[in-house]
Amino acid sequence: MAGDDGRGTLFRKTVPNQHSRVTYAELFFDLVFVFAVTQISHSLLGRFTSLGALQTTLLFLAVWWVWVYTSWITNWLNPELTPVRILLFLLMLGGLMLSTSIPRAFEDRGLWFALAYAAMQVGRTVFLLASIPPTRTPARINAIRILVWLSVSAVFWIAGGVAEGYQRLLLWAVALGIEYISPAVRFWIPKYGASAVADWVVEGGHMAERCAGFIIIALGESIVVTGATFADLSWSAETVGAFASAFVGAIAMWWIYFHKGAEAGSEQISRSSEPGRLARLAYTYLHMPIVAGIILSAVADELVLTHPAGHSDLKTVVSAIGGPLLFLIGTILFKHTFRGWFQLSHLVGIIALGLLAWFAGALSPLLLSGLTSAILIVVAAWESISLKSVAVDTQSEVSGA
Repeated sequence: MAGDDGRGTLFRKTVPNQHSRVTYAELFFDLVFVFAVTQISHSLLGRFTSLGALQTTLLFLAVWWVWVYTSWITNWLNPELTPVRILLFLLMLGGLMLSTSIPRAFEDRGLWFALAYAAMQVGRTVFLLASIPPTRTPARINAIRILVWLSVSAVFWIAGGVAEGYQRLLLWAVALGIEYISPAVRFWIPKYGASAVADWVVEGGHMAERCAGFIIIALGESIVVTGATFADLSWSAETVGAFASAFVGAIAMWWIYFHKGAEAGSEQISRSSEPGRLARLAYTYLHMPIVAGIILSAVADELVLTHPAGHSDLKTVVSAIGGPLLFLIGTILFKHTFRGWFQLSHLVGIIALGLLAWFAGALSPLLLSGLTSAILIVVAAWESISLKSVAVDTQSEVSGA
């Protein structure tokens, strides 16, 4: 999708050895998804049942997918140009409708959610297709491939919005399945076939920075939920302890992702000969469990703050253990894509959380929260120390040579 300097088109100008910065228009667009993430966590908290968790997971996957597709588009197009900015503003309007529909998406606002989602996905791709000059045939064909897949999924989204109950859940699951499978099969369609890896040239540093920004959104939502809940409570030793544990856990997650991983990932994708392939795996797919883990941890923080004493019920155990577990699974896989090996500290943290789950129900929510935060702190400190030691050893070898 790249290959020229963007002059005379809506595409970004490529500058050798320099990655495109994230624009203020993109950051403004992201504000809608702060609200979307908040709506998702509150929806899960309001119906923490098996069915509710399944529905909320589907809504989260939809929100993530519409955001990450927009990030791909703004990786190619230049948001500093007025037509692209107008596109982002229209997508913000659709995102607000999408976000406000989330709490009742499986009730009376299902069609509104589906229409907003389908309009964002299809409309944005039509804009991309119209923006590609006729001389760039491979890029135009690739946009057509994407449009075909998203148009097919849109039929299922809208049909699900009209349907009710389990039929809506099933139709929307099919729609999501179509969209999540399409990049893996490189948007194969009859006549045109599948796209080539060369068609997915992205500016790696920009993509890494965009996804890191969404991690900040999720962590920020976690802090907002924690702060708002704590402000409305009576401040006792237990609630203050729960607040402190939630804050420490958020810092640990930030440290695990940003201290070494985010920067190393950005450098790796910027140097990669196949940045599109790496962006598809590491940023499009593997960031989902990272964001989901942060959102689920925010739910756990609110549950612990409101009920810090007594035994932990099932939803507290699932969220308090599941949030950090999803986060560590996502980060270890993400870091594996550019390091080529699994971080031992993360493996130990995953095992420790699994062991903690066996007797978590016998612990108070406050103690459970404290232990999960402690595990994350150990993982963060261990990784920092181990990578610093590796860096020192490497420098010594270079100096000796």
